[in-house]
Amino acid sequence: MNVLDTFSLNGKVALLTGGAGFYGRQIVAALAEAGAKVYIASRGIETLEKVAAEERERGFNVTALPLDLGSDVSIEELHARIMAENSRFDILVNNAVTRCACSGWNRDLEYYDKSLHVNASALFKITQLFAEDMKKQRSGSIINIGSMMGMIGVEMANYAGTDMGANQSPIYFYEKGGMINFSRWAASILGPYNVRVNCVSPGGLNTPDQPEAFVRQYSARTQLGRMANGADLKGIIVFLGSDASAYITGTNIPVDGGYTAK
Repeated sequence: MNVLDTFSLNGKVALLTGGAGFYGRQIVAALAEAGAKVYIASRGIETLEKVAAEERERGFNVTALPLDLGSDVSIEELHARIMAENSRFDILVNNAVTRCACSGWNRDLEYYDKSLHVNASALFKITQLFAEDMKKQRSGSIINIGSMMGMIGVEMANYAGTDMGANQSPIYFYEKGGMINFSRWAASILGPYNVRVNCVSPGGLNTPDQPEAFVRQYSARTQLGRMANGADLKGIIVFLGSDASAYITGTNIPVDGGYTAK
């Protein structure tokens, strides 16, 4: 097979949790453009349906479905719906996340438990459900969207001159660090079935609402001298979802412009 053909996702069925956010939007486009039949799922079904409609207008096969990651029943219904409509399942991208809006870490246990319920417990459940289908067909790729914040501490100098530094909370760092090692664990468990599990850890994305000082200081901290844009995650998603990465599993790949390499 020509090497370029191994990057194709033609004939593959993919699920992306989330899909309307800054990173989710480019993941949807990447999977669809590479040829996959794509399902996107979250609680914000109206917003998600707009994303799906945009992709269908471009000629791609994208369907929006409801999903509440805080509910066992919702996860199970999503799984049943997708498997009832398809004879196979190939790519799971765990992208949806609930972001703790707290500052500091003086919080009650229940507050943290709500975040962990979605960002950890639900991650385990949805991965296990779809992994069972992949095991039966002895192929599949699971891609967990982590964060460089799961790899490092906080660079407070990035926030100098802004009010952003006070918003740091340990829960996101804890969850994303755990996702990296969960990916290694799942890769070990699923490897004998030719099911691959990898984690992608993006760096900061440049968005219009960020203070100029933060963008400047953060960019200077990276080796490429800039924050991520609206397309920087597309290539790694297609690579890990495709046969081009058939011998890659258990990895964590930073897509951060070299931030964590310094």
